[in-house]
Amino acid sequence: MAGNNKRVKTNNDIELKDRLVAINRVTKVTKGGRTFSFSAIVVVGDENGVVGWGLGKANEVTTAIAKGVEAAKKNLVRVPILNGTIPHEQISKFGGAQIFMKPASHGTGLVAGGAMRAVLESAGVTDVLAKSKGSANPHNLVKATINALCEMRDAKTVAAQRGVTLDKVFNG
Repeated sequence: MAGNNKRVKTNNDIELKDRLVAINRVTKVTKGGRTFSFSAIVVVGDENGVVGWGLGKANEVTTAIAKGVEAAKKNLVRVPILNGTIPHEQISKFGGAQIFMKPASHGTGLVAGGAMRAVLESAGVTDVLAKSKGSANPHNLVKATINALCEMRDAKTVAAQRGVTLDKVFNG
């Protein structure tokens, strides 16, 4: 999903905050009756460019959330954030979910819905215009948003990859 160069090693000095995106109750019918279990999708981030998601499944909601947080801590990526916004426009797709993100000027706020908002807040993005099209499935929206953030590159990264100066990147 994300490139290996964007992965972040989990250690104790990163202060991660978790956000619950969605809880799903699953019913299994057996001859003894109905058995309920829960799945929870959770997003964690340090609000400074590090974000990850995880899915937890258990027979109790609190256990499912805890498992989701642990899974999310193993799935952290670093994303570029410039002055509280994203470096450039980005379109991404995962399954039936399509998302579009566009940088915004300071003071615009986070204009995004549902699952996208949770991911962007956890990453530390404060000003962005975002739209989700297609499926509203929170699982696919979270994955599409994190894919889009992983595909973003700031000017310094582009210059380093091309082996040219920053001035050459902007002015050709």
